[in-house]
Parts: sequence; C-alpha cells; structure tokens
Amino acid sequence: MNTGIKALTIYNALRFTCMKENAEFNNACRFPFISQVKTLRSILSASADTVFGREHHFDEILRAKDEFEMIRLYRQFVPAVEYEDIRPYVKRMMSGESDVLIKGKPVMYATTSGSTGEPKYIPISEPYLNKVYLGMSKLMMLNYSRLKLKCLSGYILTIVGKTEEGQTEDATPVGSASGLTNGSTGKLITRMYAVPQDVFSIENYSARYYTLMRYAIEKDVTLWVTPNPSTVLEMQSVVDQHLDDFIKDIGEGTIKSDIAIEPEIREKLEKNLKPNPGRAYELRRLQTLYERVLPRHYWPNLQLLSTWKCGNTQIYTSKIHDFFSPSVVHHEFGYFASECRAGLVVDKSNESVLFPNKHFFEFKKEKDLGDPSAPFFRLDELKEGERYCPYVTTWGGLFRYNMNDIVQVASRYKQAPRVHMVQKVNGIVSITGEKLYEDQFIKAVDAAQESTGMKLLYYAGYVNLQESRYDWYFEFEDSRVNQKKSEEFAKVVDQNLKVINIEYQSKRDSFRLKDPAVFLLEPNAFNKFKRFIISRNHRDASRFKPNVLAQNEDNHSVIKKFIKSGRKK
Repeated sequence: MNTGIKALTIYNALRFTCMKENAEFNNACRFPFISQVKTLRSILSASADTVFGREHHFDEILRAKDEFEMIRLYRQFVPAVEYEDIRPYVKRMMSGESDVLIKGKPVMYATTSGSTGEPKYIPISEPYLNKVYLGMSKLMMLNYSRLKLKCLSGYILTIVGKTEEGQTEDATPVGSASGLTNGSTGKLITRMYAVPQDVFSIENYSARYYTLMRYAIEKDVTLWVTPNPSTVLEMQSVVDQHLDDFIKDIGEGTIKSDIAIEPEIREKLEKNLKPNPGRAYELRRLQTLYERVLPRHYWPNLQLLSTWKCGNTQIYTSKIHDFFSPSVVHHEFGYFASECRAGLVVDKSNESVLFPNKHFFEFKKEKDLGDPSAPFFRLDELKEGERYCPYVTTWGGLFRYNMNDIVQVASRYKQAPRVHMVQKVNGIVSITGEKLYEDQFIKAVDAAQESTGMKLLYYAGYVNLQESRYDWYFEFEDSRVNQKKSEEFAKVVDQNLKVINIEYQSKRDSFRLKDPAVFLLEPNAFNKFKRFIISRNHRDASRFKPNVLAQNEDNHSVIKKFIKSGRKK
C-alpha cells in the first residue's frame, strides 16, 4: 500500500475510534470549570464508600448545596498530602485489603522514587487505566498524525519500562504503567510497533537496549516516542558500539548469542526472526558513506520524535538536534508523571493542555509554597505567565496530592490553560527522571561515612546537565585524603543512592546518568562559600541555609572557586 494512503487510512480509523474521547476533551476545554466540578464529583462518588472516603467525609462533601460549596468542603475535610501521608493506605491495599483509597483494588501499582528511600507505589485503578491511560494513548496517536500525517506510514518505536517488575502480597502486578498500556492500545497501533513487547521484559539493561535497537534499526521507523531525550542519546550510543553486530544479526535473522537475554524471552523473539540481507546491505552501505551513522541515515522517513523538551531535559534536545533531518517534528511529550498523566500537547508548542475531564486540579503559587495558609486556585483561575505547583485528585486514589513540580502557565486552548514544566520543587532534583531527594543524598553520604570511617566537614552535590551527571564536592576531616580516596568514597555514596532510590539505580544502570564527578574542597570551604554568597547577594547571614543537593548554576559556579588546586574544574 502507498505510504500516504496507509497513513490516511490509519488516521481516519483513529479519528473514528477516538471520536467520543476527542469530543469530550474539546468540550471540557471549552467549559473547564463545569468539567472540573463534574470530574471531582465523579471521583468522590466512586470513592465515597472507602476507608479514605469515610474518614474524610466524602458523603457530606457530595451533599453540598452547589459546586463552590463542594470545593470548599473538599478543601476543608481533605488536607493536601505528600506521598508519605497516603503510604499507610497503600500498604493496606498491597496486603490485600479492598475499598481503601479506591473501590475494590488496583489493577497494578506503578513505581517511582520516594523521599524516604522506600519506592512510591502508585495505585492504578481500572477506571484510571481505562478513562485516562488507554484513552489518552489513542488520543496522543491521533494528535501525532494530525501534526505529521505520514508519521503513521511506517513503524512506531516506543520505549517503555517493564510491565511487571514484581507483585504485591495479594499478587497485584508492580511495574510500569506505560509498559502495560504499550501492549494494550489495540491491534491498529500495536501491529505497527517496531519492537516486540517481550523485549521490555529483558532484565539486563545492556541486553535490552541491544535487542531493542537490533529490532528497530531493521525497520522503517516513522514515529519515535520516548519521554526522556537522554534515551535517544543512549540508543545512538548502542548503534555506535554495535552497528557491525546489528548488520550481521539482521542479515542472518539472529540475535547475537552472547547477549544476556532470558532463555524463555530469547526463544519467543527468535521464533519470528527471518534473514533480511537487503536491509543488512543497506546498513553496510550507510556505514561506508558516513563516519557516524545516525537516525537521519538509518531512518530517513522519520516524521516525528516525541520527547520531553521542558525543564531539565532541554539540555538533551540540543545534543540530539543534529541526529535528525530538519523536516522531523520534535514534539513535546507533555506533562506526565507516574502519579498523573496530566495533559496533552495538541500542537507544535511545548505546552500541555491539562485534562479538565480526567483529573481535578488545584494549584498554589510558587511564591506561596512555604505558606500553609496561602490559597489554592482552580484550573480555570490560573493566570498566564504565573508559576504554580499542581495538586491533583485522580481516579487512582490520589486526593489533593502534591506533585512537587513547578509549572508555568501559557496561553489557553479554548478556555483551558496550557502549562509547561519548569522544574521540581526545591529539595528534589532530576536530570533524567530519577527525582533525587536532598534527604536521600544526605542519608547516602551519612551511611558512607559510617561504613568507611571517612568523616566529612562539608559536602554538596550539584546537577551537571551538560554532562548528565552529578558533581559532588567533599571536604574531609582528614586533609590527607587524596583524589583516589575521595573517588572510592564517592563510589560508596553512589551505591547507597542506588539502594535508596530505585529511579536513580535505573538511570545509572541504564547509563542515562553518568558516573558522578568528585571534587576535593580546600580547607574551610563552607565558610568561604557562605561569605562569598552573602557578600554578593547581601543576604542575612543568620538565614543562610543552602541546599546540599541542588540545581543552582550560580551556587555551583561559586563552589568551584574552592576546589583544591591541582584538580581540574
């Protein structure tokens, strides 16, 4: 079939299957307040007869005389929460109890890093999976084809997490919600995937990435969806290292025998492989033409790349810019987290339209985050240009949940505000999705001091986006500690962080986060650093309390002034 005709056929099929979802979304964006109160009422009604609902008077909230009274009562009876506030409820569900945060039990738990070192387990209810994840996945595909029709003329490359990484006490799956939905979007989309779903179950990251690109580079990929642009860099690194192996495997219809794939997965994958000498020849020809074979060479028909471009991830977009033809649309993936799939980017901007009909949103202004008495704002009350921290109420059992993000409001889509991610709230940093908490860094350093006997007078960690790593600065009690010893200490800290934060471990093991760089500080470094900052900014010395883990370019540049001589800055 002609590629243009194929793309148009799929686009029309998507329009038909998404007709109701698309109409509801657009209507909700025309009347966001009406949609928001309707959504809140539906979520509270569904959870009224649960442990959390009874404890927080959902029945009384639902009997409010009007919409404004309902929101007022909701804020009165339900405090804004962090994950640790709801962890006891989640643990009860994970042990098998029903009707705790949601009616019944979750169909799975999505995992992400938590502030205490114990992972967060985010409940995914059946309504949340169906109303939000699956419906929005199809709507995203429809949106991609609107932006670049021919993106659906070839194969789709999506890179997701493992669908199942374990189970709870009551045998509920724990894993990646994106992995689950990747295999549940219907035959229309899944038959276009360049990589079989089984590849994402390979345990070893190097083996998983090798196999993923072995499949993908054989295909004519026209749409690439992967939230983290750092993954694009990593995939290209795999190609740089293994192109000869890919050519051999593709020509012979094999997967390299020394790649560490579980036998049962390898058997499934190899069963459907066939020799493809034509594609192998084409890749070999590209290898003779170009010093470095890039996506623009092996996927010349790629139409659209969808990744994050906001917040910290902007640094990676510049690094991958030359990988692609100028005709490729680099689309913003949208405001999305394990806790809440919050919005959809409907055009070529970097702003997400928040779903008025999927979640109930509240916001605090960035400047008011330290003030418990500061007001919350509704979705329809947001002001363009202002920065806020979102609090979400979802079908997954999160009620007034603090996302710990800073978003900035842009123009409206119909009447619904668009936002883009700016950064995590102070105290949480993230280079490629690991969400590392300052408290976790402190615990990791403390444990390293305890286990090694090497004591510190001062330490600090800073985000280095350019190098996709953390820069760590240490001043030891023993001035005889040299660079080699400090790097050995840093390896212990690194291992501790891997234990404390599962996302950090994932990003380090998959090479998206590079090894931390270690710098020895000169004597009395903290006081020198403090005096410099205070004199420059005319700050009150009594209130000087810098974060020991931060994304702060100004402070980072200052701490470098106090590195011991002889160490490269």
